[in-house]
Amino acid sequence: MSSSPSTAAPARTTVLSPPISASPDDAPVVPDAAPAEPTPRRRRRRRPTNPVRRRRAIREGILFTLLMLPNLAAILVFSYWPAIYTIVLSFMDWDLVAPMPEWAGLQNYVDLFDDPDFWTIMLNTLVFTTVTVVGSLVGGVLLGSLLATKVPFTGMVRTFAFAPHMLPGAAVGMLWLFMFDPSFGLSRFLFNLVGADSPQWTTTSDWSLAAVTVAYLWQRLGFVTVIYYTAILDLPGDVLEAASLDGAHGLTMLRHMVLPLLSPITFFLSVTGVIAAAQAFDLISILTNGGPGISSSTLSWMIYEEAFQKFDIGKASSAATVLLVLLLVLTFVQVRFGEKKVTYAS
Repeated sequence: MSSSPSTAAPARTTVLSPPISASPDDAPVVPDAAPAEPTPRRRRRRRPTNPVRRRRAIREGILFTLLMLPNLAAILVFSYWPAIYTIVLSFMDWDLVAPMPEWAGLQNYVDLFDDPDFWTIMLNTLVFTTVTVVGSLVGGVLLGSLLATKVPFTGMVRTFAFAPHMLPGAAVGMLWLFMFDPSFGLSRFLFNLVGADSPQWTTTSDWSLAAVTVAYLWQRLGFVTVIYYTAILDLPGDVLEAASLDGAHGLTMLRHMVLPLLSPITFFLSVTGVIAAAQAFDLISILTNGGPGISSSTLSWMIYEEAFQKFDIGKASSAATVLLVLLLVLTFVQVRFGEKKVTYAS
């Protein structure tokens, strides 16, 4: 019995087709997306104002105003209003007797600038201010540096140095009036040590301005010394110690390290010194009374003399206005120059 052969299933053949490369032209076109609409910003809900805080702010504002008003009123009444009124009077003609001043225009300034004594007084003011300011700065930084080296009796020297600044100008003038006396004063004793006679300090035109300058310089020197002494003590010790290790000592340390670090203090003392010297009056009144002639007169003394001795309020006001403008210009220049020095030093 023969077996029939089994029928075999045909084998499946898988044909792999090559990958079709997509061309850019055949790529599906995607439409441009519409711009997204900006989401609306959510408003922050304001906190309800605390009534306690609001009442406190109002109360503090009222208190600040009440504390500020007296000072503001004092500044306006005693500083700004006199300056403004003086400028107005410089265009007026008034002798303090007439009930109302009369308009004079620029005539007061013309008379002032045509007066040859005015230019001599301006030169006296310039010399007096320059010598006293520069002399007090140089002497103050030297004495302040000496005191900062912990010399013996530093506290007592500091007290004696600062004492003249606390004295009234009239008292300083009386003290130096006796010291300048050529017959029995300290000047006679000192000049006799070198075999010379004491000059007539306050009664001759050759020495009167020098007498006022020396007395004012002595009065201000102690104040500048104490300010410099305090500032030197506050200088950074590590910087000075590093400079000393590099070989800086004495005048080299003072010139290249101490003076640049003291630039802000020097700027402050120079500005206040110029303003104070330009307004010096009491020492001149006690020592020389502006004389002999106008040899020791400054612009501040001229203002007093024109107003209360010659009763020419217009000319006195014009001189006061010139002094005000000069002080403003000098202060502006010092501020600009001082800011640059402080910036370089820092």
